[in-house]
Amino acid sequence: MNDELFLRGHRVPMTKEAVRLLALERLALGHAKSLIDVGAGTGSISIEAALRHPKLEILAIERNQDALGLIAENCQNFGCHNVQIIPGMAPQPIDKIVDAIFIGGSGGQLTELIDWSLAHLSTGGRLVMSFILLENLTKALAYLQNCAVTQLDGCEIQVGSLTSLGQGHYFKPNNPAYLISCLKETCCD
Repeated sequence: MNDELFLRGHRVPMTKEAVRLLALERLALGHAKSLIDVGAGTGSISIEAALRHPKLEILAIERNQDALGLIAENCQNFGCHNVQIIPGMAPQPIDKIVDAIFIGGSGGQLTELIDWSLAHLSTGGRLVMSFILLENLTKALAYLQNCAVTQLDGCEIQVGSLTSLGQGHYFKPNNPAYLISCLKETCCD
């Protein structure tokens, strides 16, 4: 989905289209029943997942009051009725085990969120995280080395958008984003 389709607020983060597409691919939601979107921002991950998988139960956790309103408006505009918006900061008590978790914002609680995510993922469940800060990427990679995960993978995404300039065009670069994905181990000691 094109980023311009989403309502955006001042200083409300959104997972951009190219990152969102790869994140949704890595979440592998085809057979999933449930997804948690942590740091949901505008709700772009939740909404695109809901539209692709109408039977998927989605919990969108967000602490920013302005973002909460945008998620609700975006859900209304796209007719997404399978997204439950949860105000507050993760990690927070949720009595649910899910098939996939996306972390788009950590609020300075990255290692706590990884532990929380692994505790709330079903065996073989997918954890996908996006970052723009190198420090968060390296911290997550180092921490996951000692967690019960398999298929740990990461990539850098650098995208440029075709932009007019005078009589011609150029590719205006966006900031790079980093994506990590892994599975909760199926067999733990």
